[in-house]
Amino acid sequence: MKLLDQMRMELRYRHYSIRTEKSYIGWIRRFIHFHQKRHPGDMGDHEVKQFINWLASTRNVAASTQNQALCAVLFLYKNVMKRDMKWIENITWAKRPKRLPVVFSAAEISRILLLLEGPHRLIANIMYGSGLRLSESVSLRIQDLDFDYRQVMVRNAKGGKDRPTILPESLVNILRDQIEKVRLIHGDDLKNGFGTVYLPYALKRKFPNASREFNWQYLFPAKTISIDPRSGIKQRHHIHIDSVQRMIRSAVKRSGISKKGSSHSLRHSFATHLLEAGYDIRTIQELLGHEDINTTMIYTHVLNKGAGSVKSPIDNILQ
Repeated sequence: MKLLDQMRMELRYRHYSIRTEKSYIGWIRRFIHFHQKRHPGDMGDHEVKQFINWLASTRNVAASTQNQALCAVLFLYKNVMKRDMKWIENITWAKRPKRLPVVFSAAEISRILLLLEGPHRLIANIMYGSGLRLSESVSLRIQDLDFDYRQVMVRNAKGGKDRPTILPESLVNILRDQIEKVRLIHGDDLKNGFGTVYLPYALKRKFPNASREFNWQYLFPAKTISIDPRSGIKQRHHIHIDSVQRMIRSAVKRSGISKKGSSHSLRHSFATHLLEAGYDIRTIQELLGHEDINTTMIYTHVLNKGAGSVKSPIDNILQ
């Protein structure tokens, strides 16, 4: 079996997402080509450092990109090739700069949402209304919505964890309508001999017929049926994450807002506005799914709870 095929199998065995799989495989290809197609088995820490330094100095990539490339290469050596990893202690990880999140005001959020249409608007509503990441929003299943308890259950989130978050009252009827649209699409797919969705391998083995059940269908299905890159099965996936990113980015630009925001700014705004409303930091941490409270604490610096709470001495003179 080829080395990259072995790596794919190992990534899937460890339940890495399809996006991470594609990213890691891409980095290994770049690593091999950088060293004139030498086999990774003939290389070691020296060649890894050369590649990472080239990314930083010549390609001038961001620290997060540099670290992702390093993670991919180290995954190959440690988990696929089963190499002794003592030399990892000499690897220098890029230090990510600390930046404050871009947060939109409530008025700015309203302007952005009004410029979106269809499922893109509803996804943006969920990101801001429930604090979901974009990847979590597009991959929601019908059964993840609990209307009785007004909860959205986020499955297999960052770190492989599940968490509940709030289901906004104002979105209940809109979400019910979306479910009925999915029901019609699913019914047509079943009539045409399709109707399955991707399930993690453990679930697929345990519940072989679950992929056809309505509750497992994606809340935001793609417009067309496509071939699953992992299983090779022709089925309907969820809406593509890139299309939602483009639409939100376009809406931000057309709104005239000068901030350099993105789809993730909706999640940042959710956390900041809850903090502004007086909710405690621990509750917000749980809703966001942050493992470390310090990750959530960054939102205090956006409000009058961090540096913004200090009154400038010049205000006593000029006001």
